[in-house]
Amino acid sequence: MNRKNVYSVCGMCTVRCPMMATVEGNKVVYLQGNPHAAGIKGALCARGAAGGALIADDERPQFPMIRAGARGEGKWRKASWEEALAYVAGELSRIREAHGARSILLSDRGGPFRDMHRAFLKGLGSPNYCNHDSACARNVQHAALSLFGFGRKDVAYDYKNSKHVVLQTRNIFEAINVKEVNDLLDAKDTGCKITCIDVRTTVTAAKADTFLMVRPGTDYALNLAVIHELLTRDLYDKDFAAAWINDLDALRAFVAPYDADFAAAETGLPARRIRELADQLAAAAPAVIWHPGWMTARYGDSFNVCRTAYIINALLGSIGAKGGLTQMNKPAHVGKKGLKQLVDLFPKPEDKRVDGVGWMEGRSHFEAGPGLVNLAIEAIVTGQPYPIKAYIVHRHDPLMSFPDTADVKSKLDNLELLVSVTFSWSDTAWYSDVVLPMSPYLERESMIASKAGAAPQFFVRKRALTPRFDTRADWEIYRDLARHMGLKELDFDSIEAIWDFQLKDTGVSMADFEATGMVKLGGPLHRPIDEKSFKTPSGKIEILSAKLAADGLESLPPYVSPAVPPQGRYRISFGRIGLHTQGHTVNNPLLFAQMPENELWIHTTEAEKLGIADGAMVEVRNGSHAGKLRAKVTEGIHPETVFMVHGFGHTLPVESRARGRGVADNELMPQGIANWDKGGGGVCMQEHFVTVQPA
Repeated sequence: MNRKNVYSVCGMCTVRCPMMATVEGNKVVYLQGNPHAAGIKGALCARGAAGGALIADDERPQFPMIRAGARGEGKWRKASWEEALAYVAGELSRIREAHGARSILLSDRGGPFRDMHRAFLKGLGSPNYCNHDSACARNVQHAALSLFGFGRKDVAYDYKNSKHVVLQTRNIFEAINVKEVNDLLDAKDTGCKITCIDVRTTVTAAKADTFLMVRPGTDYALNLAVIHELLTRDLYDKDFAAAWINDLDALRAFVAPYDADFAAAETGLPARRIRELADQLAAAAPAVIWHPGWMTARYGDSFNVCRTAYIINALLGSIGAKGGLTQMNKPAHVGKKGLKQLVDLFPKPEDKRVDGVGWMEGRSHFEAGPGLVNLAIEAIVTGQPYPIKAYIVHRHDPLMSFPDTADVKSKLDNLELLVSVTFSWSDTAWYSDVVLPMSPYLERESMIASKAGAAPQFFVRKRALTPRFDTRADWEIYRDLARHMGLKELDFDSIEAIWDFQLKDTGVSMADFEATGMVKLGGPLHRPIDEKSFKTPSGKIEILSAKLAADGLESLPPYVSPAVPPQGRYRISFGRIGLHTQGHTVNNPLLFAQMPENELWIHTTEAEKLGIADGAMVEVRNGSHAGKLRAKVTEGIHPETVFMVHGFGHTLPVESRARGRGVADNELMPQGIANWDKGGGGVCMQEHFVTVQPA
């Protein structure tokens, strides 16, 4: 049999690292990072390396299914693609006729391959596209927009050239982006310092030069103190501030009470360490990165934490600087045309968004693009500002990603149609009316995507394998739904026809992708900050945001000390590790074998009080929900909190490995989807308290 190399894009998490599959006889022989991709060095993380096990696994949806019993009962009937698509299209048409196109909602995990399903929804006439980001990085995005007028992805982290990197709510060595990890390790080898701020000793903390274990929920106090130190001791970049920062006097007055001694009392850190950090950052500036966070759907003031992280970067002059937060280049910046988009084939829907994002009082400052799906789900119940009756969930599991599965299910019960487009089983797929099985990423090709950066590029995922089961690529599923619903604009005969459409007028052909799987458009180009950089009314960084003020929000709200856990309770915290990210990896045969269940991290002194030994079984409870798992007794976690890895506690009978193993953190957050940050939009998922006792 002939071996061949196929360029693909990993689909095991949302980073989507470029990769190469070596294939022989419709089987994967070897998976590696794309050797031509800068910074990848041919590497994949453990999740990426387990992609072959996903293909071999029989415990995934294998054919279209239509519910035959009550929702969640697990009774299905097998359907042909024609029947399943006709059923979904018929129900969507009926609902659109009765309630209008605006009654249809679609959510996904975001990323570069959204154009077809977003175009399908827009073609139907609905404005209600959302992604998962209110359970992840919405606070970061809105923090960037409020200060700079551009989003978080309009700047890149130039780790490779940085002299000091501060990682706050960014566990870079466990929630892995392969290129970023390699670049930071290279920088560390040449003298870059790493400071980690966290409530526990992560792998990132172990690799850091300085680890600051803070009391949970006090990051805002720490950031304000660093700003205080930079301003009061003249450690900031005065030239950059004079040229590009508005409202500096207001900031200076605001942080006056928040000195290092104040922050020490809140965070538990010695004041001298806070002052030392400010000194170290000033010495390394402007080649400094204070990461504003990744998964920041944590505390009630996480938006303020993200905002102040960006402000610290600005004060150090690192915005736009080499080794700092450099400006992203898109095709136009290097004199090239971008990809044509299917979504542009349709007019903008006339209706306003159901989540109120961008127009409703208190929500007008939010970015309309992916919205806030938690608020769209709330509208399913209230019918305000209008009802949602159909929900297409694309590669997304809101029943596990948001708090309290039973609570979210009760909201979804108000739907007339729930459809899952998925390559793996999930709580949401199991609760759906129809499952449309998507081929795993090695068994599907995707639309060409564009990646901004110092050297912008186009890249493509090619199909490496013929599907084992009766599954289809996502573009095929929505193309065929579009055919059933008369959306002729999306009636492409093949993926090649879509690729040709995308590349029209770019000067690039598919032949240009053959050698490496990507096409570099120009660069690398470093663009210094200029009068076009900041998309704010003033053209500068605006500490005081008019958009926030218009929604009745303070740009510089006073710090409020977080709640102390009630007697006998602990704040619940959670996160990812290198083996597991979203819940779908837990049932992967290779990854499950490495880590079959999660543990509860608890501080040594607290465990002693409770009579809990390391490795002993414990019960963790909040309200009516309880689960049992093993304790990891350690000095490496703050005494006020307990921690578990996200994604465990599966209950589905179709997941024989993951079922009943470990505990689901989201179940310990009763009705938590209703608690969200009004400044940034993120759900406050670490504002819950649990009890722990020997099992």
